Amino acid sequence: MKERAHLMTRRSLVTLVAAAVLARPAVAAQAEEATFTVHKDPSCGCCTGWVQHLRDAGFTVRVEETADLDAVRGRLGIPPGLVACHTAEVAGYLVEGHVPAAAVRRLLSERPIAKGLAVPGMPVGSPGMEGGKPQPYAVVLFDADGQRTFMRFIGSQAIG
Repeated sequence: MKERAHLMTRRSLVTLVAAAVLARPAVAAQAEEATFTVHKDPSCGCCTGWVQHLRDAGFTVRVEETADLDAVRGRLGIPPGLVACHTAEVAGYLVEGHVPAAAVRRLLSERPIAKGLAVPGMPVGSPGMEGGKPQPYAVVLFDADGQRTFMRFIGSQAIG
């Protein structure tokens, strides 16, 4: 009886190892999918602060510095009325400006049909724009047909 219990444990171990090996590409694909590519001006401090906000939230971030962000935005199709100070790409979506990590997590969880999220301008208190009295602002979900409020924040805190 003891020997049979030992064989079952061995089988369980082999099954577990096989499952882990087979699942590894899926885990790697998920990690790659959640990797940000951030296009920012090399001298922008608030963009660097936003990148750190994403990293602190557990995201992997790759930074591409460029002085010609207009060309990047044009290539990606960021609507002119939503332009902020940096542009990012993650999991097939665009993220323009100081969008909090909580909004990005919701976007990636819900996967709405959209081009991406934006926080137009540079609201005081938004991630990367800390300092001073935080002001309320909206995170906008946008696509080719228009835009709507996705979430509201004061600083990095979601409201309503």
